[in-house]
Amino acid sequence: MEVAPGVVLAALLPVGLIVLLMAGLGRRASVAGLAGLVVALPVALLGFGWPAPGRALGALAGVAAEAGFTTLTILWIVAPALCLHEWQQANGGAAVLRQGLLGLSADRRVTALLVAWFFALFAEGAAGFGTPVVLAAPILVGLGFPPAQAVAMALLGHAVGVSFGAVGTPVLPQLAASGLDPRELAGATALLHAAGGWIMALALHRVTGSGGLRLALGAALAFLLPFTAIAMLVGPELPTLGGALLGGLVFVLALPRAAPPAAAAPDRRALLLAALPYLLLLGLILATRLVPPLRQALEGVTIAWSLAGGAFQGQVAPLYHPGTLLLASLLLAAAIRWRAGHQGASAGAAALRRAAGRALAGLPPVLLALLLMLGLARLMVHAGMIDALALAAAALAGAAWPGFAAAVGVLGTFVTGSATASNILLTDFQLAAAAALSLPALPLLAAQGVGAAIGNVICPHNIVAGGASVGLAGQEGRVLRATLPAALASAALAGALTLAALAIRPG
Repeated sequence: MEVAPGVVLAALLPVGLIVLLMAGLGRRASVAGLAGLVVALPVALLGFGWPAPGRALGALAGVAAEAGFTTLTILWIVAPALCLHEWQQANGGAAVLRQGLLGLSADRRVTALLVAWFFALFAEGAAGFGTPVVLAAPILVGLGFPPAQAVAMALLGHAVGVSFGAVGTPVLPQLAASGLDPRELAGATALLHAAGGWIMALALHRVTGSGGLRLALGAALAFLLPFTAIAMLVGPELPTLGGALLGGLVFVLALPRAAPPAAAAPDRRALLLAALPYLLLLGLILATRLVPPLRQALEGVTIAWSLAGGAFQGQVAPLYHPGTLLLASLLLAAAIRWRAGHQGASAGAAALRRAAGRALAGLPPVLLALLLMLGLARLMVHAGMIDALALAAAALAGAAWPGFAAAVGVLGTFVTGSATASNILLTDFQLAAAAALSLPALPLLAAQGVGAAIGNVICPHNIVAGGASVGLAGQEGRVLRATLPAALASAALAGALTLAALAIRPG
């Protein structure tokens, strides 16, 4: 089926406007999303005949309902994750974890890997949304690395885990749009990372500017092995968090003990209390994903809705949702701290309320950007604009299209500033391209997820946010020049691997 060039250009207008506003003019995602919606509405009506006459109000209400529902399911992860981060900052848990890292070795190469690779990946798995760079870059500056170098190291170090950051948040829109099995999609995405994640480790080694190539490759292997196994066996919530914890432990145990630590390590009790929320989260997710009766019971409680005879719909299992488990981990950790005598119940509750207040204060911009981007994505899907773009791309690239799937994900994150937003904006596009080429959707969505993660190392938003945490001004270009080669190489390898996987698939 051919698509007229004018129709393709009309469908491309909202996406092109977002690229111009965000990448060219530096506008916020919410501003770009609103502008994209304003353009997409008349394009859908005049160029695609959607919605049908007399059904505009119901159609727009359906789009708004889908966008709002998915926004809330994503925010239900983001809010507890940010609250946990704020609570850890306030109670000193974050400082204890940092001190524990710095107390492991006097070798700057080792400490740089522990901070820029394992700690940044851990922060990505637990909180995501820019937290790893903001937390890791100042520590690296404290170790003596120049600000631009520190930001580049933190960006490169956390990127492999972004596909499953914030307890799997970026995968949620992919699962909602495709209906794929979570473990199947997580496993395919992780395998692509496992095959190419060493590029980020080598780039981190190069930017660090010191010896220790074996150390860098060892760190990559220590993370990628458990990361991939967890993705294939458990699903998308734990690979980054669990891979960082297990890989970091193996890496530390394998370190030579000749050199004394750079700083006094905190006592084990303090370290255990600081890590407690994440250990509880690890246990809860493993139990709810790997114990069939418990999993079935939690999945059996669902909230579902549909409008217009099922044309618009949504569903979530609130007790099985990662956000619920994050909140439970936070509350359990707080209760254990109270019983351990660190705070009374009333003081502890007040500290939790303050942490929640600080976390919620930062959510309105996130909520607005997600809602507008999701609204644009759902509008373009229902109007047929995504299908038109996918058909045109498939006709233009033909059988070579899967080789560009990861690069599309990179572009989405570069433009939107978020792997989650990239997947929101482009998952339906990848699905439509797969259908147009009669290809399985799984490899293209895995490549999309990997590309969305890779895009974080060159995303202007991340560079600016990381730079702000270390007082970097006017040197953002240096950071981009340091991270761009790794992004290009990783995207090219992911594309080549996707093509190869499709070429050797059965049938």
